[in-house]
Amino acid sequence: MAWVYLSLASVVEIVMAISLKYAAGWTRLVPSAIGVLAAACSVLFLTLAMRSLPAGTAYAIWTGTGSVGVAVLGIWLFNDALTPLRILCIALIIAGTIGLRLLDA
Repeated sequence: MAWVYLSLASVVEIVMAISLKYAAGWTRLVPSAIGVLAAACSVLFLTLAMRSLPAGTAYAIWTGTGSVGVAVLGIWLFNDALTPLRILCIALIIAGTIGLRLLDA
C-alpha cells in the first residue's frame, strides 16, 4: 500500500505544480486553491508512504516523479524547451527513480 500512497503523492504533486503555474503568482483564486489543496494532499500521501518506506527512497521518488511529470507537462502545456540535453536529464531522473524502486523492492 505504501507504493500506492507514494504514487498518489507524486501525481498530486504534479497537479500542485501545474495549478500554481496557472495561478499566475496567486492572482487567480481557483488554480491557487487547487494548488494549496494539492500540496497538502501530496504531503499527506507522502507521509503515509513513509510509514513503510525508507524516507530517502520515498522522498527521492516523490520529487523525481514530480519533476519528470512537471517537465513533460511543461513541454506539452506551456511550450517549454525540448532539447536533447533536457531529454537526457529527464531520462536520468527516470533511471534514478527506477533504480531506487528496484533497490527497495
